[in-house]
Amino acid sequence: MEAVLRNLAGTAELLAVAGRSGVVEQWDEQTLSRAFDWARYCEHVFTRFHNNPGMRRIMEKQLQLTNQSLQAVFPAYTDVSFSDLSQCQHLLLVGLLSNPELPSSIMKILFDSMSPADTKQGEYQDVSSLCSRIIQCKSACKVLSPLTDVSAVGADAEVQGAMLMEELAALLSQSSEACRAEHFLDSVLQGCDGAAHHFCLVIAAALLTTTNSAAQTASQDFLLDWLQRKHSELQHMCSTLPATLLIDLSKRHLKFRDAYCSVLKNWASDMEYSISDGEWVQTSTNQTSVSFQRLTEHFLALLEACPSLREGVVKELNVLKISDGDFDVRGLSVWGDLLSIINK
Repeated sequence: MEAVLRNLAGTAELLAVAGRSGVVEQWDEQTLSRAFDWARYCEHVFTRFHNNPGMRRIMEKQLQLTNQSLQAVFPAYTDVSFSDLSQCQHLLLVGLLSNPELPSSIMKILFDSMSPADTKQGEYQDVSSLCSRIIQCKSACKVLSPLTDVSAVGADAEVQGAMLMEELAALLSQSSEACRAEHFLDSVLQGCDGAAHHFCLVIAAALLTTTNSAAQTASQDFLLDWLQRKHSELQHMCSTLPATLLIDLSKRHLKFRDAYCSVLKNWASDMEYSISDGEWVQTSTNQTSVSFQRLTEHFLALLEACPSLREGVVKELNVLKISDGDFDVRGLSVWGDLLSIINK
């Protein structure tokens, strides 16, 4: 574990150097390849541990310490979060291309258009033509963009979400019992094992698809009901999707808004105050790891976007705070501490 933490800290430092240091002027192709090897390593670490609350909490603390050190060295340094590890190669590439000290020799390697461009996504064993491959993908998206609205979920998830809605509509029109549609969704979920984050994006895209018929509206309602029964998937969506996307879903669907709010209250109820850490932490190993700070950010964003929720939520939190003894001392009641932040 100590080695993993050292590697995480080292990769965060690597990202800072790549984007803000003149050291990259000395980089050659071998250095560049090693850098992307480390970025891929961190993406693997994220995939391996993002559903492990205990390990994730330890790694988040290490990144926090590393970020503090780097802030003292690099002006306007941007923190690297645990979630950022899922796109470490992308962060490295953006950092390099934004660094004015990047030598032309490295730029040429990244943009080399003579190298084969048929390497599968995620398998950049050779970094040559990396930017050319990205440009090809973006060009295809540009050509296809009139076919779909711009979405925060990405082109792949946008297309797959629309296809999911079409298939659901077809199945629901053939079966009044809807058992085939539910079996279909369960099968898709099982087939996405190991790609849970992308599956969440597909679900979000499907729920944000513009509905032009009663059949499409019924498909989204069915998907929402199914999602509410899949508690672990719903929690995973709420913990990994960007807050802006969750707010869009909450504004579009009352069912999702209420389910999202319930997930937040469930996370809070699972927290206890750690005297050693000086903060609220989750205790259940079955829960998705969410910090108290992130929990409050979710609550504040939701209440700001859906003002009609505020009165009911504040009233419910007050009742829960009273059940804990109605103390106004930090650390005695998670509901009291939540209320103090919300009421600010």
